[in-house]
Amino acid sequence: MANLNNEQLDRMHSGKGFIAALDQSGGSTPKALSQYGVEESSYTNDEEMYTLVHEMRTRIIKSPAFDSQYILGAILFENTMDRKIDGEWTADYLWKKKNIVPFLKVDKGLADLANGVQLMKPISNLDELLTRAVERNIFGTKMRSVIKEANPEGIREVVEQQFEVGKQIFAKGLVPIIEPEVDIYSPDKEKSEQILKEEIQKQLNLLDKDVKVMLKLSIPTVNNFYSELISDPHVVRVVALSGGYSREEANDKLEHNHGLIASFSRALSEGLSAGQSDAYFDTTLSNTIKAIYKASIT
Repeated sequence: MANLNNEQLDRMHSGKGFIAALDQSGGSTPKALSQYGVEESSYTNDEEMYTLVHEMRTRIIKSPAFDSQYILGAILFENTMDRKIDGEWTADYLWKKKNIVPFLKVDKGLADLANGVQLMKPISNLDELLTRAVERNIFGTKMRSVIKEANPEGIREVVEQQFEVGKQIFAKGLVPIIEPEVDIYSPDKEKSEQILKEEIQKQLNLLDKDVKVMLKLSIPTVNNFYSELISDPHVVRVVALSGGYSREEANDKLEHNHGLIASFSRALSEGLSAGQSDAYFDTTLSNTIKAIYKASIT
């Protein structure tokens, strides 16, 4: 067994709650800030932009609403991992002060569309990044690919790439979140999910006995479609992305999938704004978190 933190592993496997995705990066940072009420005129370079987004994430993480009673883990962007909250590395603050398990987004974005899918771009510095993640007490990682069409060859490539990188991550002592997102607007979403499930099961069957992974999937068209994956001994947890659904719609769909828990990003920060008083901000966040939690424990 890789050198995993067993307390964190138990929490992720059997704890009640969901994962907060705080990992918008690079290209999506201006959009995340803009939704939070911080316009592009507020910063002049990347460093200032990342400082502002860290302030936003710090405010969320430090909020009394961001509570381990509801939240099991949080996914961070590399820049957030390398910054501090109240003098502690972000991952240490999450675990020591909040009892929330820290994850790191490791992918470098998507390649161009081919065979109906977008593979991950090569992750050139992965080994060095994973070494740093281990030093920073990160528990697991996340990486995203996208499936646009029910193309068997493309979907197989996505899943093979995800598991190949996932095994490298596990060998470093981290639990990979494998995220082959199916585009919720895809006309053949249900067919894509059928192919995807088969390919994931093939890859799970090939893993060595001790290897642990997590899966992050779009909420399936057919309720409880991923139940076999949820009960697979290699799978620590299956989490769902909101994928562009409104928070209300995502929660509603999630409620109908037993054992599937949320890992929402945009749906989590919906309604939060830089100009809000702390009391209003905390209340808004608290209502959101409780609603996502309720949908996650069905």
